[in-house]
Amino acid sequence: MARQVNRVIVPQRRQRGNPFVRDHLVCFSLDRRSLAREAGGRSIRWPYLSPASTLSVNQPTKPSGIEPLPPRQPFLLEIAVASIEDAQTAQTGHADRLELNTALSLGGLTPSLGALLEVRQASRLPLLVMLRPRPSGFCYSRAEFRVLLRDLDLVLSHGADGIVFGILNEDATVDAVRCREVVRQAGRHPVVFHRAFDLTPEPAEALEVLIDLGIRRVMTSGQQPTALAGASCIAGLVRQAAGRIEILPAGGITSSNVSRLLERTGCTQVHAGLRGERRDLSAGNRPEIAFARSLAAPDVYETTELAAVRALRHTLDTWRPSQRW
Repeated sequence: MARQVNRVIVPQRRQRGNPFVRDHLVCFSLDRRSLAREAGGRSIRWPYLSPASTLSVNQPTKPSGIEPLPPRQPFLLEIAVASIEDAQTAQTGHADRLELNTALSLGGLTPSLGALLEVRQASRLPLLVMLRPRPSGFCYSRAEFRVLLRDLDLVLSHGADGIVFGILNEDATVDAVRCREVVRQAGRHPVVFHRAFDLTPEPAEALEVLIDLGIRRVMTSGQQPTALAGASCIAGLVRQAAGRIEILPAGGITSSNVSRLLERTGCTQVHAGLRGERRDLSAGNRPEIAFARSLAAPDVYETTELAAVRALRHTLDTWRPSQRW
């Protein structure tokens, strides 16, 4: 009897700095150990595998019923989330990766350990955690930096797949000394430099510093309020990076503008918030009492919008470039 095995599609890492450029490798495997062997021994997260189909290994010709791989480049979608509900919504909408924060209205701060544990349990997606001890800028005191390092140890030991951070000097240049300590302490885990990059006075020089430090990915709006407005800068960073570091566009990305962004930049992944408003009616009982300095109504809070995630996912899955990058 012919031996039956599962056909799976594995995201193959094309370059050191580009783990989610998904040039697919077809593997035939019975279990995770065999799958890791087929993928060159690297660890594979099981949720990335496509639904299994079967075929006989001793068939001399191409088995019928196996569809060819799509000729286009898949695009990765990362969603910023701030709660278990957000994470579940992003996963339902077919996001590929999560960035866990709290206080997204402040640009994202370090989430609680309880939030990390619950999101890790609720979602199978790769999970990166924001390390930002306070709002405003990114030049931290010694005490704040100690807190960031302590949080780094905690999140990585409690299920985070990687961390997102950014540290600058007073002149807004990259603080290479402290960043190197973060990378060293993170070990084998992916380290992402967030949009503090957009404040640097010389982005090309800052990118080279991050590459030298071993940063996996840099998130940027191209030093503009939105990624679309900064598309030309992002495109230049993609060319400069040349696969040595991932460029992750972020800032105001939606299904209505992502096609233009991809066309202008050549990026293979995007980061989005896709927030919508909800109301907690208990906060409206005494509207004259406020618990935050915000222009928003006291009974309003934000959550991830499922329809917006699905729309962006659909656009990414169906977009075709007019030129080859």
